[in-house]
Amino acid sequence: MKICITGGAGFIGSHLTDLLIEKGNDVVVIDNLSLGTLDNLSNHKESRRFKFIKGDINDGPLVAKLFEKEDIEMVFHLVANSDISKSHDDPDVDYKNTFLSTYSLLKTMKASGVRKLAFASTSAIYGETTSELHENFGPLLPVSHYGASKLSSEAFISSFVSNYGFQAWIVRFPNVVGERATHGVIFDFINKIRKNPDELVVLGDGNQNKPYLYVKDLVEALYYIWQNSTEQINVFNAGVLSRTKVSTIAEMVIAEMGKGTKIKYMGGDRGWIGDVPSFNYNLDKVHKLGWHAKLSSDESVKKAIRYILGKS
Repeated sequence: MKICITGGAGFIGSHLTDLLIEKGNDVVVIDNLSLGTLDNLSNHKESRRFKFIKGDINDGPLVAKLFEKEDIEMVFHLVANSDISKSHDDPDVDYKNTFLSTYSLLKTMKASGVRKLAFASTSAIYGETTSELHENFGPLLPVSHYGASKLSSEAFISSFVSNYGFQAWIVRFPNVVGERATHGVIFDFINKIRKNPDELVVLGDGNQNKPYLYVKDLVEALYYIWQNSTEQINVFNAGVLSRTKVSTIAEMVIAEMGKGTKIKYMGGDRGWIGDVPSFNYNLDKVHKLGWHAKLSSDESVKKAIRYILGKS
């Protein structure tokens, strides 16, 4: 197929670009390079199956021209603000980069006759709860602007499916780690220790407990769900059944760096306003479909640490 990936030069998007080209698709990436880099796509710069367009997904005329010129058949939409804590001070960050980017894309797809969309959603839509999170869980009460913007995006995707004959795949990601990451707890801990090898300051009490999914497992899940679910709207959690505590991540980073760093916990049950300190996915639906992650949460974290440190 001829596929457009929005945000395809970023952490997850570039891995998805790799996979879709490997599977024989032609891929057009549109990215404004605010977080993504062309280095992430360097393996494809000579490929006839790949094209890169620098631009903002909110630029409707630009995207419409791209769709028409390239004869796009399918869109994987990954553009979003990826730093949840950042929008606490400025909600416009998520309004523009997470919600409006989706709404603008939907309008352009409608006008251009492109009717197939895979959307990168998030566990943040579920809000803060001790319940096991399955796809029909509710009510959905996000505690971050990021989660609210993703949930609003899901709602508009659903209405476009009903009103205009779209077909959609919504995949709700957990915490994702691995090669090409630009931020996150592992990234932050390593940078903190490099600056101060004696002490690692950790936000919260260290008991925050979440599933961490390896990025290559994630893009394989996204591809598998797209290929194997055929409803007009298909909603799936993708993740791992295991979880990893922040205190465990801190200890793993220190061990891999070979430092005698002491950990200082700042207290409280979370890292920042809008952070969900613990959640637990139900993955029965995606497992029944036939997809399982290859790496556990701890294995994903360790692999990501070793990559950032240049050990793998």
